[in-house]
Amino acid sequence: MCEAFYKFAMGLREFLKDYFLGFWDYETPKVMVVKNRTLGVIYRAVQFLVITYFIWYVFISQKAYQESENRPESSVYTLMKGIAAHGDDILDMVEYAQPSEGGDVISTILRREVTYNQTQGTCAESFNVDNVNCTTDSDCVQGEVNFDGHGRRTGRCVPYYNHTFKTCEIQTWCPIEEYAAVRETALVEAINFTVFIRNSIHFPKFKVLRGNIKDASNKRNLHKYLNKCHYHEEKEPYCPNFRLGFIADQARENFSELCKTGGVIGVFINWNCNLDLDPSNCKPTYAFRRLDLRKDQANSGYYYRFAKYYSKDGVESRTLIKAYGMRLDVIVHGHAGKFSPIPTIISTVTAMTSVGICTIICDWIMLTFIDKNEVYSERKFDEIAKEPPVPKSTELSYMSSFGSNHSDLSDGVPL
Repeated sequence: MCEAFYKFAMGLREFLKDYFLGFWDYETPKVMVVKNRTLGVIYRAVQFLVITYFIWYVFISQKAYQESENRPESSVYTLMKGIAAHGDDILDMVEYAQPSEGGDVISTILRREVTYNQTQGTCAESFNVDNVNCTTDSDCVQGEVNFDGHGRRTGRCVPYYNHTFKTCEIQTWCPIEEYAAVRETALVEAINFTVFIRNSIHFPKFKVLRGNIKDASNKRNLHKYLNKCHYHEEKEPYCPNFRLGFIADQARENFSELCKTGGVIGVFINWNCNLDLDPSNCKPTYAFRRLDLRKDQANSGYYYRFAKYYSKDGVESRTLIKAYGMRLDVIVHGHAGKFSPIPTIISTVTAMTSVGICTIICDWIMLTFIDKNEVYSERKFDEIAKEPPVPKSTELSYMSSFGSNHSDLSDGVPL
């Protein structure tokens, strides 16, 4: 046992000694020409791939020579425009737009379900609420509030309006929406409504301010232009007016289906600016995509409720409106880049350093797979323990001192 421990300790001592002494060794690369066609083709091919990657992807595509800014300051203003006839009523933007003018979120009503003449009182709870069906008053607990229901229970069991079955009576706004709501027809004219989206973006690092509205010689001409134009990617890229039908088509949505259930659509404004060019070339691009989950039928779509209050015969009353609509969320992304020497130097040094991977790959192939790998290994790695003695000057040694200062390995020369 002691002898084994002694051998282990001595081995560990020798390992630490060799590691310590080897730590102070100096390594320098040795030039060795290997005339092997296969290895040469692999070397040049890897070099070509590395150089192509940095030139095409890093410098041209990603513009690694530029200083960039990805967090611009942005402002969004939206306004809904249009008038529609709904029965005998004429609806303007105050009636169907919420809010009629606002920031990065705006919605328009496409369909309504209206409950008229609601007043504070008692009435039967909806049969869709859990544990609300009853036969006697003892089935209803007085004062109990079901948060999935519509009000507070009175403790009475009453007939459900004109039906034969009974539900618990509640204190709330009566009649309840599920029983008395009137479903109105969809506002089909809304397909031609337009939403005005004004966006300004500022890149503080480069002191560049841009907007998505076309510059005009005077305000009068600009006002005329904005009243007539509609956005088109090629013909009118600076027009900020978008038809709701156009937005639905770009988001690959059926407008008739949106009228039934409503929906949330994202309007993405993307600014990708190369400030090495004139700032006038910095133009926005638009993309549209539905944001709510259509697969989840229970929670898909978009709707909200609001009420109009009034007094009737001295009693406070209200009209409850459940509005299904098309909500637009305006989301702005910005990226700007401009030439800077620091990222250029860093990217160039990285590219030059990465070329060295070609030598590492070819050395591994040469020392692993080629037939003369042992010969290559002996020629490639030399260990010099101390400076060799200087030979005496003779005619033979003088003549042999001429020649190449690097090794030349050829397949045709025996080693």
